[in-house]
Amino acid sequence: MLVDGVAHRTIWLSDDGESVEIIDQTLLPHAFEIVRLTSVGETAHAIKTMKVRGAPLIGATAAYGIALAMQADGGDDALDRACETLAATRPTAINLRWALDRVRSVLRPLSVQDRRDAAFQCAAEICDEDVGINEGIGAHGVDLLRAASEAKGGAVVNVLTHCNAGWLATVDWGTATAPIYRAHDAGIPVHVWVDETRPRNQGASLTAWELGHHGVPHTVIADSVGGHLMQRGKVDLCITGTDRTTATGDVCNKIGTYLKALAAHDNGVPFYIGLPSPTIDWTLSDGIAEIPIEERDGTEVSEMTGRTADGQIETVTITPKGSAVANFAFDVTPARLVTGLITERGIASASRDGLLDLFPEQG
Repeated sequence: MLVDGVAHRTIWLSDDGESVEIIDQTLLPHAFEIVRLTSVGETAHAIKTMKVRGAPLIGATAAYGIALAMQADGGDDALDRACETLAATRPTAINLRWALDRVRSVLRPLSVQDRRDAAFQCAAEICDEDVGINEGIGAHGVDLLRAASEAKGGAVVNVLTHCNAGWLATVDWGTATAPIYRAHDAGIPVHVWVDETRPRNQGASLTAWELGHHGVPHTVIADSVGGHLMQRGKVDLCITGTDRTTATGDVCNKIGTYLKALAAHDNGVPFYIGLPSPTIDWTLSDGIAEIPIEERDGTEVSEMTGRTADGQIETVTITPKGSAVANFAFDVTPARLVTGLITERGIASASRDGLLDLFPEQG
């Protein structure tokens, strides 16, 4: 996607062929800086501190982390240590485990000498496949926006999204935003209500930033405004992303998604999920009971960072000293509240049968 008119991915192999470069998303929207990763330790730190984030991008970054580990030591112990180190960084997003299992299965049968090149090749393939998957989500999801516009006589389609499921959360295109970008590029009038998405403000800081760079009309709103807009007919459909979806269609996404789904259900607003197939956990059936919910440091709630009037970037504390702070990063939206799952193979109902219709090999 575009940054100041220049096409970018979120992760790529450096020109030296021995390191990986990423966009430091913790600095957005106030600064656009590239960070170079040279080791599995640096990669794990980048994932843990959310320099990279979003389930698909976490998986792609972890794959490159193994490649960097194999560059230093291609032995079995080093491979296992790298996978363990990376797996411990973020517990909720299934793409992380999926990518680690995939790379390890490719490398295990190979000689120590061959593992480095094979790991970099596998990581590159995961990145390219992610782009293709997200393009597929866009190709199927854009029909929803086209139909919504036609139903309104060609008027602007208002889409509400939560958190960042844009190209910054993937290698390119995004999941929830892929249909939006396709619609915008096709001339379908679209406007996006962007939840700020406390506590990390990834909607206000990331989604708004990338939509703005691509020229997509949007408005940032407080998280609690969505229901008000739906009551007044100002939202035509919701599209969010997901960090893990069960085989039965329960959706785990950024905290606050469940409340948006409840408001949408109460107001008859379609609620869709941009779902890349590697984010489906076919081993789980009950999202509320079975998906681990990451609890992060309370400072993400008690502190906020922004640009002051004199241009300085400052972090301030917004809660009373001594107040306890809880920071649950995700919640689970039951399948009954989900209108449809937009995948690279088509749009499925949020159910086991619906997913198996598109992915029969998982039966």
